[in-house]
Amino acid sequence: MAIKIIAQRREVKLGKNPGKKFVMRPDLYVPIQEKKVFSEASTHSGISAGVIKAAWDAAGEVIRTWATEGHSIPLPGLGTMRFGVRSKAVADLEDVKTSLISVRRIIFTPNVDLKDELKNTSIQITCLDEDGNVLKRVTSSDSGDVEDDSDANPNGNGNDNGNGNDDSGDNGSIVDGVDEG
Repeated sequence: MAIKIIAQRREVKLGKNPGKKFVMRPDLYVPIQEKKVFSEASTHSGISAGVIKAAWDAAGEVIRTWATEGHSIPLPGLGTMRFGVRSKAVADLEDVKTSLISVRRIIFTPNVDLKDELKNTSIQITCLDEDGNVLKRVTSSDSGDVEDDSDANPNGNGNDNGNGNDDSGDNGSIVDGVDEG
């Protein structure tokens, strides 16, 4: 399998250097119907699709309940997920209030096997002009590096810095899970 990407030349009006540029987007990413997921799982496991659906629904309820209680939930074969927030930092206790929270987040931390799967999946890029005509096709020859915020976290637990905030630093104004400005 391969991840399919379209790079289409478009007029980009924002940024430091506006002009015609190739903008990438996923190709053919459409949702798969739940029914198909249950059917495939049934085929692979020998368990009826109805039983799998009932278990899936029950697991979803448990995950939702535990996540809202503040737990990090294991997703077998995938990783873990939990709820978190981005917030501003304040110096004084009197200034702590919910309005400091800028966004609520669902944080997913993939396990090693899933990251390896992504690393080993090729990427195929189809380059198009403004009218959708194919200019060239490119297949990845990169090292397959996967973004991994857990390397920067001394706790070794994904993006979790212990306070429910994200410390990924993926936004220039975010430092240690809080917006300094």
